[in-house]
Amino acid sequence: MTFLRRFARNRGALIGLLVLALIVAAAVAAPVLYPTSPWRMVSRPFMAPFALERFPLGTDALGRDVAAGLMHGARVSLLIGFVSTLVALLIGVPLGAVAGYFGGIVDDLCMRFTELFQTVPSFALAIVIVAILQPSITSIVLAIALVSWPPVTRLVRGEVLSLRSRDYVQAAITVGQRTPRIIFGQVLPNTVAPIIVMASLMIASAILLESSLSFLGLGDPNLMTWGYMVGAGRTRLIEAWWISFFPGLAIFLAVLALNLVGEGLSDALNPRLAREAR
Repeated sequence: MTFLRRFARNRGALIGLLVLALIVAAAVAAPVLYPTSPWRMVSRPFMAPFALERFPLGTDALGRDVAAGLMHGARVSLLIGFVSTLVALLIGVPLGAVAGYFGGIVDDLCMRFTELFQTVPSFALAIVIVAILQPSITSIVLAIALVSWPPVTRLVRGEVLSLRSRDYVQAAITVGQRTPRIIFGQVLPNTVAPIIVMASLMIASAILLESSLSFLGLGDPNLMTWGYMVGAGRTRLIEAWWISFFPGLAIFLAVLALNLVGEGLSDALNPRLAREAR
């Protein structure tokens, strides 16, 4: 049974993939459907949703189109989620591979360094980093990456510890292959499956973390984000519920979709575990 067939057997994963595809499509189509800035005031404030075709999701307290903000916010959320996860992987994967392969004092030093970042709550550390560097998309990506890489390091370290004693790794050492070639050519390719699964979950966590930072006013002031929209409407929940509801729903659907896709990838890449779960 191929990977795609195993993935397709998980209906939740297919639903998640469909929802994620719709969010990506909305992000791509945003400049076409709403070419003007989402910060632009286009009508009177607090227009209710579904009343006019021009503003299907209504307007906010300043007369900005909620639908335009929602679609442009999708671009920012997905960009930050993917880029911050990539940066976290670039930090965590090599460090975990080195720790697991060499062991001993190298492993101890790498793990103590990793634990240093885990002693501080992730959200608190992200707030401090963004506040020090000033809110911008670069500082937000850096902050999320710096609080996200420790679990990756621990995962890769555990995988490499179980792989370094395999026959093909010992054979590579025997024939005189260099250590970097063994790590990146023989060991790490066999850790790709769990890394892919973790990466999908990390993107979801990054979107939540970015939304939380934007909700607190620590988002990039030049970019419309879902978290900012939720925060902007929190004082008007009773009379203008749609301002916070629709971006909140978008965050919920994006995170849920990524988690469903991650579960599907886990089942497809580890069919033995899926059979045991049944």
